[in-house]
Parts: sequence; structure tokens; C-alpha cells
Amino acid sequence: MKFLKILLAIVVVLILLFFVVGAFLPKTYSVNRSTTINAPDSVIYGNIANFNEFNKWNPWIKMEPTAKTTISGAVGQPGHLFEWTGDKTGSGQMKILSATPYSNVNIELKFIKPFESLANCKFDIVKENDGNKVTWTMSGENPNTMSKWMSLMMDSMVGKDFENGLASLKEKSEKGE
Repeated sequence: MKFLKILLAIVVVLILLFFVVGAFLPKTYSVNRSTTINAPDSVIYGNIANFNEFNKWNPWIKMEPTAKTTISGAVGQPGHLFEWTGDKTGSGQMKILSATPYSNVNIELKFIKPFESLANCKFDIVKENDGNKVTWTMSGENPNTMSKWMSLMMDSMVGKDFENGLASLKEKSEKGE
């Protein structure tokens, strides 16, 4: 009986720690990666703002090429939509909110499965020496304690995918595609 009381006390303390520490964790998160691409900004921008082209360097499609994708709306315009459903990648959508040619693209990223989540994605293109520096950023809010704890791992979970995606974007853009 003494063992059960100690075990129960440990469980209660751990649950309290989870919520107390969670209350002090950041309310927002941000992950970003950058690369320099030696290609015209118009080519880079087209590969980002056109979801038909995005689909060719998207790191998650490479993870699951059989995922079903649907692209709709006017290319590079607010409302241009990329939807996906897959076994490994879950389901969700990306929708362009605003785009400034050759400079930036702002996207609403909505995950539906395996869990619901809303994030902001942004691609910035800035002239740098003979090329263009491209920065891919994803940011969002942590509405509850569980998401605050998960955001501590966000950089390690998503950062490598951003690096792989930017490497593919660089290769595609520098080929002039």
C-alpha cells in the first residue's frame, strides 16, 4: 500500500510540474532556415508562389510521393491553394495570403490531420551579392500547455525539412527551372 501512495504522489507531482512549467513556456514559436541561391529572383519567386512548382521541390512530397495533392486558385495570388492528404504527411492546406513579386510570399498553413494546427509561413527573397538569400519561416501561437511543450521540439522536427526543401529549391532554381 505504501508503494501505491508513493507512486500516486510521484504521478501527481509530475502532472503539476507539467502544467506549472508549461505556464512559463513561450506562447509563440518560430523556425527559420536560409540559403543563398544563384538564380534570378523571378525564377525563385515563381518556384515559391506557384504551388505547381512548389510541389516539385516540396520536402514532404519527397517523403511521401503518393500523397494526394490538389492545387487551385490564381497562381501567386491570395487564395492560391495547395491541399494534401497522405498516410505519412497527414492532411492540410497552404493558402497564399499575400505575395509581393520577387520579394516575399506569406502563406497560411493549416494542418488538419494528425492534429489540427495553424501556422504562418513566409518566404523572403533578398538580394545578396550575386545571388538571392531565401529565408523560409514558420511561426505560430501555442494555445495550450501541450502545444507549448511541443514547440520546444519544433526546430528539430521541422528545421531539417526546411533545409532539405531549400536545397531542392536552390537546385531547381539554379538550373533555371
